[in-house]
Formats: sequence, structure tokens, C-alpha cells
Amino acid sequence: MTTAPLTISGDRNLDAACAAVSGEIARTDSKASLLLAFDGAVLAGLASVADKDLPVFTKVVGALAVLALAAAAVLLLLVVRPCLTMPGGPAPGTFPQWARLEENELQEAMGQDHRPARVKALSILAVRKFRRLALAVDVILAALALLTVAAIGVLV
Repeated sequence: MTTAPLTISGDRNLDAACAAVSGEIARTDSKASLLLAFDGAVLAGLASVADKDLPVFTKVVGALAVLALAAAAVLLLLVVRPCLTMPGGPAPGTFPQWARLEENELQEAMGQDHRPARVKALSILAVRKFRRLALAVDVILAALALLTVAAIGVLV
């Protein structure tokens, strides 16, 4: 694989892009971890009232909220789940690709500039993680709305 020589600014841009995308992936993982802890705490709190004598309406709406929180937990686990392959195999310049190479192939690969492919692969991964994270937040918000309705059902 031959590539055209980069300008100094192009070289810096590729380094910055690799760092930026890697940072975004770390941010999604951190956010997902915090939301998983929140989700778990809410589910634990709901488990503590599961055996209480509540109105049927409250139990039904509460059960829907629990299902939504469980779905959000699954989405959040998918955010933090390691992704070692991309469609078409591991991206050049990434550790999953390096793990498959023989030592001489690895040495040759180290002499090539794979940053554009790495930026693309990491960007695809980051977008996937952000979409799942956003969906999980939406599902958690829906669960909280259901819990509010369930709580109102207890008061009525």
C-alpha cells in the first residue's frame, strides 16, 4: 500500500483525529458506566417495593418501567462491550489486525501509515456507541416517566 506523502498539517490532523475519536470512545464508555450504575440503583430500589401491596395499575406500569430499564441496561452493556472486528475484518493499524499478523507482517505493517483507516474504523465504532447511548438515555427517560405515572397511581 502506497500513500501520497502528507503535509505537516495533514500529518498533525491525522494524529489529532485519531486522538479525538479515541477520546470520544472513552467518553461513551464512561457515560455508559455511569448510566449502568444509575439504572442498577433504580432497579434495586424497585425490587425493594416489589412485594408491597400496590394497586394493580401501579404494578402494571411499574413492570413496564422495569422492562424499559432492563432494555436500557442491555443497550448500555452493548456500548461498553468490546468490539474487536469491523465489517470486512479488522481495520488496518488496529490491535485486532496486529494480533493476526506474523512478526514479519507486523514489522511491515508498522512501516505503513494506517491512520486514515484507523480514524474511519474508530469513527464508525464511536458513532455506533453514541447511537446506543442516546437510545439508552431515551429508554431510561421513558422508564422514569412510567415510574412517575406509577407513583401517581399510588396516590390516586
